[in-house]
Amino acid sequence: MATIPTLGAERTPGHTVSRAATRELLGRATYDLLVIGGGILGTATAWTAAQAGLKVAMVDAGDFAGATSSASSKLVHGGLRYLQTGAVKLVAENHKERRALATDVAPHLVNPLTFFVPVYKGGPHSAPKLGAGVFLYSALSAFRDGMGRVSTAAHAAQQVPALRTENLRSVAVYGDHQMNDARMAVMTVRAAVEAGAVVLNHAEVTGLRFTRGRVTGAELKDRLDGSEFGVDARLVLNATGPWVDHLRKLEDAGSAPSIRLSKGAHVVVKRRSPWRAALTIPIDKYRVSFAIPWEDHVLLGTTDEEYTGDPLDVRATEADVDQILSEAGHAIRDEHLRREDITYSFAGLRVLPGGPGDTAAAKRETVVTEGRGGMLSVAGGKWTTYRHIGRVVLEKLKHAPGVGLAEDVSPIPATVPLPGIGAPNAVAHRLLIDREPGSRMDPLIARHLASHYGTLSFDLARLIAEDPALGEPVHPDGPDVWAQVAYAADSEWAYTVDDVLRRRTTMTVRGLDTPEVRERVAAFLAGRGKA
Repeated sequence: MATIPTLGAERTPGHTVSRAATRELLGRATYDLLVIGGGILGTATAWTAAQAGLKVAMVDAGDFAGATSSASSKLVHGGLRYLQTGAVKLVAENHKERRALATDVAPHLVNPLTFFVPVYKGGPHSAPKLGAGVFLYSALSAFRDGMGRVSTAAHAAQQVPALRTENLRSVAVYGDHQMNDARMAVMTVRAAVEAGAVVLNHAEVTGLRFTRGRVTGAELKDRLDGSEFGVDARLVLNATGPWVDHLRKLEDAGSAPSIRLSKGAHVVVKRRSPWRAALTIPIDKYRVSFAIPWEDHVLLGTTDEEYTGDPLDVRATEADVDQILSEAGHAIRDEHLRREDITYSFAGLRVLPGGPGDTAAAKRETVVTEGRGGMLSVAGGKWTTYRHIGRVVLEKLKHAPGVGLAEDVSPIPATVPLPGIGAPNAVAHRLLIDREPGSRMDPLIARHLASHYGTLSFDLARLIAEDPALGEPVHPDGPDVWAQVAYAADSEWAYTVDDVLRRRTTMTVRGLDTPEVRERVAAFLAGRGKA
């Protein structure tokens, strides 16, 4: 590997404020809204509230999207399986949000993807039933991703060479989208900050502040240097996902549990042949599993089972991996599912409303509750509708009794794009042609940057122009370059090796975060004043 790049004296434009300066900002003012939790719900609400003119602070005990929100199936989808329960209106609403993300909000991060549903002899569904289902599914999106239809087994095998063809009768075809959830989260945090929010990750809430019985802020500890500080706020939103009841206990020790958890595990395997489509694999009458081409690999999963342990301990077990590989084997040939080709496995926790019954059948809905001390707690959500959820939660915040936020909230535009919006193909083309004489960028790297940063890729290109060593790959087998590490540290709130390798780049997913790479990234961050 190349040596660690040198560190220039200049920082990238728009670099993040130091942690000490951020702590001072948080501690010296009273905010309209303090959002605790920087996952899907927290980032969406912080972004929306800041757009509406509120003075917003957001903190997270770990990294932004460091838990479940970066452990999803990476899909922006209408929810084909919801049609089986008759949730036609829900699917239509999901499609509306999906199209907004793909066309107006984040076309640089959300990519169209064709899905095949294989129909095997003796399988749980017939071709006519699935054909009708995917036709209705595409009709609910006004056929903007093409018309759902039934195609031939030969066509499917041509598009997905790994497909098992024995007893394959036909395939149903429909369109959806995918994205890199960790990158979506970072871009949303950036959008919130550009709208005026103050944010800090790796900042743990150790207690709540009360004024005459109402929650009016929080005590915090900086997990990186141990500093203690506090934040005052007119209203506090608990958006801590699997930890939502833990924070509710700090407000009211006698509060009853409000949620239950379902674990979803995934496995990432090396792609041994080109995949031009994803697979939605029927497991039984109600469950499906996915096989999705993602980051030059294939993402497999997911599971759905009740979880009662510590959220910090959630992980993909050997039993999870066995189940995922077995279910993928319904439609994928064995040679494409070898254990030695697994590069990464992970698990996240779905937050579901409390109650009896199987978690797989539980409603995927967002619940907002108000505690004894006036703290609002929000739980349950997904990436497809996260923007809509942020607006729904803002409406709840406006009408929180005894706060008076409604008069301070201004109308916001129907659609606000995320930073970096631009056509990835056009950005990649410019990265290749707009360069210094004698310099060259690998087309694979250009495409990688364009599809993860959009027009912000030009900031990375400037870093590389100033220090060509930053254009070198962090690992020779992947497209992530050292400029991404520098940019993560300077402009994307990355402080730890995991922040960089797992969530700001694709190193971990590709199985490239070797001990040597981790050591070199740690040294780089230390030189950047981040570790």
